Amino acid sequence: MENTTKDYSHIKGWGIDADPKNDPTYPMKNRTDAEQTGYSWDRPSLQPVNTEILRSIERPNITAVFGTSTPPSGLSGMLRRFAFKYSESSYGHWLPLLLADRVNVVEGVLDDLKNGHVPNIFAEKGMKAEWQHNRLGVIQKLAVAAVLTVGVIAYVKSRQDEDDDD
Repeated sequence: MENTTKDYSHIKGWGIDADPKNDPTYPMKNRTDAEQTGYSWDRPSLQPVNTEILRSIERPNITAVFGTSTPPSGLSGMLRRFAFKYSESSYGHWLPLLLADRVNVVEGVLDDLKNGHVPNIFAEKGMKAEWQHNRLGVIQKLAVAAVLTVGVIAYVKSRQDEDDDD
């Protein structure tokens, strides 16, 4: 196969990085072209695996460092395990992870209540600062929550009335 070089000088900005003196890191970086040869360091020892680690199906192995503070558990853990059966490029991966985060919040509140601690959701969500700096936004959120609550109650009530008529 013939190797022919093509002239791209007609493209504005082409080859702008070819001159090392035009590189913003030029005076500071010692150019050895070692970065072109691949890994120039030894891989660190792997973190011990002592809890369930969910990993992408795109990765053949576990990363050198990972979080172990909150292993997957409960319904949110089931959703996370389901999500990691799919590629990171699909909705089947990301949407269950988003849902699992929301479910995990509810699980945390229920766990607090089970342990005799009543969570201060107002403070934990930063509502004091929100009220101070975005009062209109807080009022809008409360109004939407009130309308949705009234709507759900009215719907449930109408369903009960229908059942009573039958």
